[in-house]
Amino acid sequence: MIRRFTLASLAVVPVLVLAPRLAHAGLEACNNIHVSASAECKLETSGGCTAMCEPTRFEAACAGKLTSQCDGECSASADVDCTGSCEGTCQGQCEASPGSFDCRGTCTASCGADCDAQCSGSAGGSSAQGSCKATCEANCGAKCDAQCTGTPPSATCEGKCRASCEGSCRGKASARCQIDCQAKLEGSCKAELEGGCKARCEQPEGALFCDGQYVDTGNRLQECIDALRATYDIQVQGSASAQCSGNQCTGEAEGSVSCAASTRTPPVAPAVAMLALVGAAIARNARRGRR
Repeated sequence: MIRRFTLASLAVVPVLVLAPRLAHAGLEACNNIHVSASAECKLETSGGCTAMCEPTRFEAACAGKLTSQCDGECSASADVDCTGSCEGTCQGQCEASPGSFDCRGTCTASCGADCDAQCSGSAGGSSAQGSCKATCEANCGAKCDAQCTGTPPSATCEGKCRASCEGSCRGKASARCQIDCQAKLEGSCKAELEGGCKARCEQPEGALFCDGQYVDTGNRLQECIDALRATYDIQVQGSASAQCSGNQCTGEAEGSVSCAASTRTPPVAPAVAMLALVGAAIARNARRGRR
């Protein structure tokens, strides 16, 4: 389909270029899915994408969505005394290289190591163990984020170490409650995500998968991609800036993807819209002055 543009529609392009990009919203934009720093993320499209919209692909997404939902029920188990829970664990790291200590990375590694033990005896085979581990890891990530993001960057290495230990401790304490709670809600969550996944596959951009797990980005796909890049330096395949011609977009990533033209006019940021109105008023006054 050939799109026709009027002079008026082209005139707004320079104004839109001035609109500031929204800052990424952290992994909240990815619905709090748990991914590792070494994850491989890719935008899948068309038929191959739809075939991937199956229950086993929704374990991580459901765990991310349901962790906060189950927090109310599991708050008592998470409210434990974690003082001295890993005293001395980070001391060596802090003495050797205090500036390199990674609060979140250390916390999730410590907490996640307990997930295998928590899920090894899960009834229902490998599928149940996969869901259990996804739940446990998502809970660890949430508890570690809560402690580590609340610790200022200026904190000492020992302070970051204490935050890491407390996050890990709370994650381990609430793991069993989270696993039991989410097991009751997982079925309805996966059914809901299946419809969303197939709908995303029909979109020109496609659906995002990290290590084969569907990422429920909703209407925040680019924000999620930006968050993955900023937080973990993960480059999403198929999301490179593309050059569009007609209804085809060819990006710097692998191959090309369909780029159906949108019939909606992109929203203009309020400040930019005001700037455009002021410019129009100046132009009108200038014309009147020449008459």
